[in-house]
Order: sequence, then C-alpha cells, then structure tokens
Amino acid sequence: MALTRRTRTLISAVVAALAGFLFVASNLTAEGTNLRTGGVEDLRGLVISRANHVAVLTSKVSTLQEQVDTITATRVDPALTARINALQMAAGLSVQTGSALEIELNDAPRQPNQALPAGVGPDDLVVHQQDVQAVINALWRGGATGIQVMDQRIISTSAIRCVGNTLLLQGRVYSPPFRIIALGNVNALQQSVDAEPGVQVYKQYVDLLGLGWKVKILQEVTIPAWQGALSR
Repeated sequence: MALTRRTRTLISAVVAALAGFLFVASNLTAEGTNLRTGGVEDLRGLVISRANHVAVLTSKVSTLQEQVDTITATRVDPALTARINALQMAAGLSVQTGSALEIELNDAPRQPNQALPAGVGPDDLVVHQQDVQAVINALWRGGATGIQVMDQRIISTSAIRCVGNTLLLQGRVYSPPFRIIALGNVNALQQSVDAEPGVQVYKQYVDLLGLGWKVKILQEVTIPAWQGALSR
C-alpha cells in the first residue's frame, strides 16, 4: 500500500530525530578514555552530564520508534513485515529470550592503607576495559546469539570504553560489578570463555588479588533490543 504524504513526512521526521540521537551517542563514545589516562575526574563529570542528556534523547527516540512501528504494522505488506522482523532479530534489534550464561566482573576489595604485594599497583585492583572486552569476544566466538552488558543490549560493533573505574556504554556510565549475559548454548559459551587468553590472565589476578569473577547459568532470561547506531 502506498504511503500518504502525511505518513512520509512523519517517517522523515522520525529518521531525522534518530540520526540526531545517534550523532550525540557517537560523540560520547568517541570521547571515552582508558583507565590509565590523566584528567579522569574532570572527564568523568563531563561524561555523567552528557549521559543525562542522552537519557532524555533516548526517551524521545523511544516514543518516535513506537510511531514508526505503528505505521509499519498497519501500512506494510505482512510478508515484508515478517522479513523485517527476521532481519531485526539477526541484527540484535529485537527483544530475545532463551537460556544464557551470566558472568560478573568486579574490582578487588581493598582496605584503607592496605599494603600491596610487590609489583602490584592500584590499576591491578580494578576491572579494565580489556577484561570486559575479552569476555565479550569469547562469548561471540562461542556462538552467542545475543549479549547484554549491564541493562543494555550490545552487538558486534558496540564500543565499550572505560572512564576511571567505570564503564561507558552508549553514553551511560556504570560502576562495577559489571554483569554480562549471553544467550546461546551455555556449554559452548563456557568453553569459549575458559579458552580465552585474556580471561585466563584476568583469572590469575582473581587468584592473586581477589578480583571478582562469578559465572552462573540462567535457564531463561530476556534481553532488550539494541538501541544505538548500527555502524561506528
């Protein structure tokens, strides 16, 4: 069925709004930094301020997306709608449910004035960007059909950055512990994680310094759809 001029205008406005949001989110991601860089406190304050703004934009985008979904459901051929839904599921743009492996990483506990072992610095006591990324890479290789970090869905092109000892994901800031959930064959996922060199290094620090590492099997869990850009 042909779309009316009013419908085309509404869709154009929605696309423009989504593009504006994705530009802001991409800027925030590009400004992420590593745990070992200087000026962390000033940067963290800026990121938190921008994250609040992104949260407002996210709410507006959700409203516009609902309007797009309504138009699609009522005006697009059912066969085409089914094809779109299948592609969205494969791309991570749809809610997904299934059995999953849950992994939690956390900073090591430390008492005030506690002496550190020889050769160990404060950076060794926190979860780093590369630690989270190593787990995620292993899960993808293990055949994960969907991955969630904290309360957000991620896809293969997602950028995960650290600011201080916090995680920056899609313009939102998270403090440890960092929880990762991956849908798929839990045995294959577990084997892939155990074989990942980056995870093996992290586990050495788990034994040496007490970094947090918890693994749990979830019989059924639902993860949200991806809300960010599909390209960097």
